Amino acid sequence: MGKVSDKLKECSDKGEVYFSFEFFPPKTEEGVNNLFKRMKGMVALGPQFCDITWGAGGSTADVTQDIAIRMKQEVGVETMMHLTCTNMLPEKVTTALTKCKESGIDNILALRGDPPKGQEKWQAVEGGFECALDLIRFIRKEHGDHFCIGIAGYPEAHPDNIVDDEAQFAENYERELAYLKSKVDAGGEVIVTQLFYDCDIFLKFVSDCRRVGINVPIVPGIMPIQNYGGFKRMTGFCKTKVPSEISTQLEAIKDDDVAVKKYGIHLGTEMCRKLIANGTPGLHMYSLNQDKAVVQILRNLGLVPEELGDVQKNPTIAIADKEGETQKEAATAQ
Repeated sequence: MGKVSDKLKECSDKGEVYFSFEFFPPKTEEGVNNLFKRMKGMVALGPQFCDITWGAGGSTADVTQDIAIRMKQEVGVETMMHLTCTNMLPEKVTTALTKCKESGIDNILALRGDPPKGQEKWQAVEGGFECALDLIRFIRKEHGDHFCIGIAGYPEAHPDNIVDDEAQFAENYERELAYLKSKVDAGGEVIVTQLFYDCDIFLKFVSDCRRVGINVPIVPGIMPIQNYGGFKRMTGFCKTKVPSEISTQLEAIKDDDVAVKKYGIHLGTEMCRKLIANGTPGLHMYSLNQDKAVVQILRNLGLVPEELGDVQKNPTIAIADKEGETQKEAATAQ
């Protein structure tokens, strides 16, 4: 067995900063093949684990599971598979978890998930799970401590709870902390956070979590800015706070894709440096199935060697500019 929680604890005990990568399921067979070419090079850099998302509304459930199995058995990386409540009856979850067990996958990121395509608000299917907490309890009831369960955290609060009224927001934020604590108490062992661009918000979130008795690892989700349009869509969808200096810098170069990517790497590097300097034990890199930005940030931090060269130069088919679609799950899942 290879539990992510054990691996992260071992790194922290040694004082080693760890990192991990997130991928999403491409829509075509060619895209999947290209992803694995790139993934193998990225895994050679030494991530403690990699995770694979469960498509919006459960739309890529079978593909997700197939990719997760290949990640574990073919690539040989510790794999954390996303699992959501959307359109998932207990029998379906049982089937997915059984397949994970049989394939050697010992880590699950338990999420509420997104509404199915065309449905504005999330609703549980009849007889299904109401929220991630229900899913966590089910996994623990049926499988004991076999799986390491990862859970989502929202430094700026879940988008549904971000409101202009300061008093109401403060109440929503504290209620979310209590809910996060309930997920940890039910069996969540690692918190992976939503993206953010203000490090002080993340550091406050960690402090607030410790204040309410949440003591599991809290790993920041880092999404390098790859292009201006995707950044604006994603931060708008997630209601992410963007510091004025970042907005100013981007506005000046928004029509220069190369300059935007270069700035994204610079910003990601500086953010990670600040997080590590303030005691953050590791980094979860939202790769968007691309290698250059996340790998260069890790190189700038001295976390991976320079001599391995470019990981995979050919772009994965049909994934450019997909932030809003492919990361929607991470933005809204609870």
